[in-house]
Amino acid sequence: MNEQIDRLYDLLPVVHRRRDSEQGWPLRALLQVIAEQVNVVEDDIRQLYENWFIETSQDWVVPYIGDLLGYQPVHEAGEPGDVSTLEGQQRNKIVIPRREVANTIRYRRRRGTLALLELLAGDVAGWPARAVEFYPLLGQAQRLAHLRPERGRTIDLRRRSALDRLDGPFDRQAHTVDVRRIVSHQTVGRYNVPSVGIFVWRLNAYSVTSTQATCLEDVGPHCFTFSILGNDTALYTNSLPETDPTHIAEEINLPVPIRRRAFEDSMRRYYGEGKSLQIWIGSSRRAGGQLQPVRLEQLIAADLTDWQYRPRRGQVAVDPVLGRIAFPPSQLPSGVWVSYYYGFSADIGGGEYNRPILQAAAPADQPDVHDDMPALFQVGAGAPFNSIERALDAWSQVKEQRPHAVIEIIDNGVYSEQLEILLNQGQSLQIRASNRKRPVLYLLDRQKNRPDSLTVTGESGGCFTLDGLLITGRGIHVEGVLDEVNIRHCTLVPGWELHHDCEPHRPAEPSLEIYKTAASVYIEHSIIGSIQVYQDEVQTDPMRLHISDSILDATSFEREALGAPNWPLAHATLTIIRSTVFGQIQTHAITLAENCIFMGLITVARRQIGCMRFCYAPPGSRTPRRYNCQPDLVDKIVDLDYAAAPDADRLRARDNERLRVRPQFNSVRYGMPSYCQLAQTCAIEITRGADDESEMGVFHDLFQPQRAANLRARLDEYMPAGMEAGIIYAS
Repeated sequence: MNEQIDRLYDLLPVVHRRRDSEQGWPLRALLQVIAEQVNVVEDDIRQLYENWFIETSQDWVVPYIGDLLGYQPVHEAGEPGDVSTLEGQQRNKIVIPRREVANTIRYRRRRGTLALLELLAGDVAGWPARAVEFYPLLGQAQRLAHLRPERGRTIDLRRRSALDRLDGPFDRQAHTVDVRRIVSHQTVGRYNVPSVGIFVWRLNAYSVTSTQATCLEDVGPHCFTFSILGNDTALYTNSLPETDPTHIAEEINLPVPIRRRAFEDSMRRYYGEGKSLQIWIGSSRRAGGQLQPVRLEQLIAADLTDWQYRPRRGQVAVDPVLGRIAFPPSQLPSGVWVSYYYGFSADIGGGEYNRPILQAAAPADQPDVHDDMPALFQVGAGAPFNSIERALDAWSQVKEQRPHAVIEIIDNGVYSEQLEILLNQGQSLQIRASNRKRPVLYLLDRQKNRPDSLTVTGESGGCFTLDGLLITGRGIHVEGVLDEVNIRHCTLVPGWELHHDCEPHRPAEPSLEIYKTAASVYIEHSIIGSIQVYQDEVQTDPMRLHISDSILDATSFEREALGAPNWPLAHATLTIIRSTVFGQIQTHAITLAENCIFMGLITVARRQIGCMRFCYAPPGSRTPRRYNCQPDLVDKIVDLDYAAAPDADRLRARDNERLRVRPQFNSVRYGMPSYCQLAQTCAIEITRGADDESEMGVFHDLFQPQRAANLRARLDEYMPAGMEAGIIYAS
């Protein structure tokens, strides 16, 4: 709204304004009320004009503009949501993509071209794609008078790079004909005359910029990993945009893992500033040290699976498949820093993605700032403080005047500190990363006679917030009479640390300990290990735990994801929505569970409190009342179908159906690119089992089924007659 509420008053002659000031400004107050309504009308007129254009229109106008063009929404993807709610707006962006409506006429003009199918995948579903016509890849005898060397040929064992691409989206070898249809609902075939495959990548490539590499001292002082956690991680391509609209995407244009042969053959395309990876050698930037980049001529692409390859002096070996670095044993670096890209499904757990900052703050030494404005202390390279401990010490000196503080980390450094935070009555502290940064808080085992977790103790009215951090080495311990604890866009590594194969170091250790506190704990868009609650069930009410859009991982389906040590149940009431839980839930009550996947047994004390809706809960769970949950729905269908059958047949059919709808994942280990992603073999009751027909679990808001349904319908619309296009998930 236009904030010039005095513009009508400013049009009056000076004599009237002077007389109005002598009488206490009554005329000015009247004109401000009138001007406010004038602004509302003018803003509405301005918005009505902008609604004529697809680029500037409001979300609710997009379907009407599409109707003028003859755009038909795909009903298989579900009906549009309520535009007045945030959930409805997110859903409508997938069901009715603004970009597709804007390009509808352009698409119709290019109908039948192969490159158009890639654009459809990007604009309709938001997935990077590569379109492959399988007819040129069929093995057939060619006429000598008309040879076509660009067609598929028999395998040449000397072309090792071609062997790496075999049966993938970049395969160019000849194949025998496959008469199965690529759009078959039973068994899908690929290599046939009318078949076109749309390979889509659902995993995104996320950057990690200028952070420390990890030295694997147990293997050798010359062995390093790109991941700060020490696990093997595939390096992904920083995809380059295609400049020609008729160009078919190649590996460099897509978020794909970097192959060893591709890195060796085209190292210049992957390595360097602003590219897929880069390595520096030197001391810490926070100490004022200079980092020397490893030159391109020094790099060697190698297979470092067993660390047997030893580079020569002056060389550096890189394995992009495992994310490993090897230096010459006789030429050890003083420190290693790296930039690279890794693969993951969504913006959760912290990372260099756009993460809005929720709390404004002002520097502690800034004058004329209200006491309620949090004091800002910046930490990192080029900041006033080089450690979180020093920032806490600085805040302790001004706590009386500035009871609220924000410690903001402005780089991607690793902070190995032992933090003990004490919040007095009415004080609040937020430790956060700057937007598009991912710092690491590495909690070391320094004190042998006591735990070394991040300890937060508070008094009444205290509030503690973590935002955008990766915490490893130990967990977080919270106690006292705090009012609120917030964990958003953070990763508390399940099992504290990882082995090279992503197996946890301490699988049974909790990531969050809540000790005798009535604080309400809020966890959102985070990855966290198990939670242990120490609470007096006799003298206190259950503490409140709210989890949304997160992964709660106990590293095993049989371990406690939420529980209490040496006690049957955690004295807590749980509210959880759009989340995935690996482990058992043992709690006082569940007030609400919605669109969630629970892969361990659930046990609640108060079944009459709360409800579960559109969730998967393992058979044998003790839960509050359930609505549209699995496997309850398939159990009812089996009971109806086998009402007259013997009990043994009915029980056998029920077991088979329960096994069929049990969620299946591509990976259940944190650190893998496909961590927590539902497998393609997962039952449709899970992949479309949420209340809005999206998938259950933490990746609900990706709306993968709606994307696929939209893309499938548009492919049929724009394909030439007689051709068939099928969606093939490359990741």
